[in-house]
Amino acid sequence: MEFQDIVLGNGIRCILKQTKSPVIHCGLTIGTGTREEEKQEHGIAHLIEHLLFKGTQRRKPYHINSLLDNVGGEMNAYTTKEETVVHASTLKKDFVKAADLISDVAFHSVFNPAELEKERRVILDEINSYKDTPSELIYDDFEDMVFEGYSLGRNILGSKRELAKFTSNDLKNFVTRCYNTDCMVFSVVGNLSMQRFETICRRYFGELPANPRRFKRTAPISYKRQDKIVSKGTYQTHCILGGRAYNHKHKKRAVLALLMNILGGPSANSRLNLAIREKNGLSYSVDAAYTSYEDTGIASIYFGTDKENIDKCLQLASRELQRIKNEPLSHTQLSIAKKQLLGQLIISTESNESYMLSGGKSFLIYNEVDSFEKVAAKINHISASDLMDVANEIFDEKNISSLIYK
Repeated sequence: MEFQDIVLGNGIRCILKQTKSPVIHCGLTIGTGTREEEKQEHGIAHLIEHLLFKGTQRRKPYHINSLLDNVGGEMNAYTTKEETVVHASTLKKDFVKAADLISDVAFHSVFNPAELEKERRVILDEINSYKDTPSELIYDDFEDMVFEGYSLGRNILGSKRELAKFTSNDLKNFVTRCYNTDCMVFSVVGNLSMQRFETICRRYFGELPANPRRFKRTAPISYKRQDKIVSKGTYQTHCILGGRAYNHKHKKRAVLALLMNILGGPSANSRLNLAIREKNGLSYSVDAAYTSYEDTGIASIYFGTDKENIDKCLQLASRELQRIKNEPLSHTQLSIAKKQLLGQLIISTESNESYMLSGGKSFLIYNEVDSFEKVAAKINHISASDLMDVANEIFDEKNISSLIYK
């Protein structure tokens, strides 16, 4: 078994993958992200993530920043649409410090008003910086189109107007409502016995009071495709095509993951990269991405190009989509595509930190972490007709929206 697990009395799940490395990676995955925000709370989940490092009942900001740094370790955090993650990497002998610190910031932060004002300014600067990066900003605007009217569509950083209103009590209330112990996983990858692991988990996480989730997420239902052109005055034209896709537990999720990897995965021989960049030299960056959520998902194709080349790029992208929808892959092509994706997955597990983070998310969603053999079986079971069926469903004209910055 890859991961061993225990469930604490308060509902927090703890998982361990044993290795022989002298480094231990650990993280608390909290099943709360920006989609838990009410409309007037836009940006509060990300703001809380910043404030977790700015003082607890036991520690001042300097002590939080120094505890692991002073022994060569590191600690960080990030916010997504559905999770907030606090994670650390340390030498084995300092693992207790990491577990203690993660527990302290996640459950005992004080959200000092003076620190709140500082971080508010930091995030406002982050928003301004983000607006100067259209290749990233366009993804947020596109999700807002695809999930229009739902919290899932709103960007993670928040709006300047709402950020200016938040008080320390607002942050505390959000944590009380949404940091639910039955929606948390503490994941560890490192050289640790199961007995030692359980002792540390119970000491730093097991004595916390239970706070079960008392609400359900609102699934985005209505969707109408849109075509939108936004004048940004950028040197390059940026374009995204895509639409709604499968949720975390959909039976066709693996098929879509393989399809998107064929179209525009990280390999230089992806179909869109070959058509747009390699053969025609029209774009530096071409990507296809699929993100699943609890009750929905989004699939998209992105490229940036000179203004005069946008129509040609759109034609090439459309041609590749028609090919994948109407022409079945040969046995050899399908075999190569599967080996490519499986190879990428194996290589990604070489990073113990990434493996720890993905394991925490997987256990949060599925209450298990699939072995590589199980994942490989799912991918190897995919047929050429499966890929065509999914391509025709996801890239149906009624599902595909477009957003262009020019």
